[in-house]
Amino acid sequence: MRRRAWLIGALAVGLFGLAAGSLGGLAAPKPTPVDLPGARQPGAIPVDVELVIAVDISYSMDPDELTLQRDGYVEAITSREFLDALRGGMHGRVAVTYFEWAGVAEQRIIVPWRLIDGPAAAEAMAAEIAQAPQRRAFRTSISGALRFAAPLFEGNGYDGIRRVIDVSGDGTNNQGPLVTVMRDEVMAKGITINGLPIMLKRPNPTTIDIENLDIYYEDCVIGGPGAFVVPVRERAKFREAIRTKLVLEIAGRTPEARVVPAAAQAPRISCTIGERMWQERWGSGGIDWR
Repeated sequence: MRRRAWLIGALAVGLFGLAAGSLGGLAAPKPTPVDLPGARQPGAIPVDVELVIAVDISYSMDPDELTLQRDGYVEAITSREFLDALRGGMHGRVAVTYFEWAGVAEQRIIVPWRLIDGPAAAEAMAAEIAQAPQRRAFRTSISGALRFAAPLFEGNGYDGIRRVIDVSGDGTNNQGPLVTVMRDEVMAKGITINGLPIMLKRPNPTTIDIENLDIYYEDCVIGGPGAFVVPVRERAKFREAIRTKLVLEIAGRTPEARVVPAAAQAPRISCTIGERMWQERWGSGGIDWR
């Protein structure tokens, strides 16, 4: 037991220097299984975490970024750090599903729910992710991704101590419901939303990207007990950031470098900035390339 506590503490301290200075989230009491909607499914398998991985495949993600993103998750799920965190949990197993998203009606499950309880299961899931054809789609609807993700927990056959949606993306919400409305609906179900904002390209006049995407994610996207953001600013650290984020989620830890209550005050960036920028640039018509 002492070794387990030391291991999780070491992971939290040693792995997460890259995110220092731009991590949000507030540690809070974790919901118990009986607190979560649908947790009393007859015959459900108890797990430490039910994790939905939601990855952006909009056209603003170039093919190289898509490859980095996918390879990052493949490597993270099979990494020593991930497997050590897995063994340190109460049950020593987690349930994970992986889907891709873009516009409000564009979500596709790549890997249905899988139980990961050791290296063999982790390798099998990583292989499923790696073998899926790479694709892109129009627009960016974080709210659509959240709306799609939340029902995936119901009737999935697992009973998690925690439920988490892991959202990665390189832009603001510009289609579908307001992202804050969907965030609040998801949080009301006892689900935590964490963010991986991808900030590899500087905004320019030809795009509708914003410079401080990490702040947008902190104030407008993430929420729930222990919610946090791990930004990606360098291609060389893309895979490391994904590994860091998954290990934190599996270990049930929140980065301590910068603790900011999610949505505890007025957003520093307008939560409708994506919709406004889209309207100003293309109006209600035009070809939809983002």
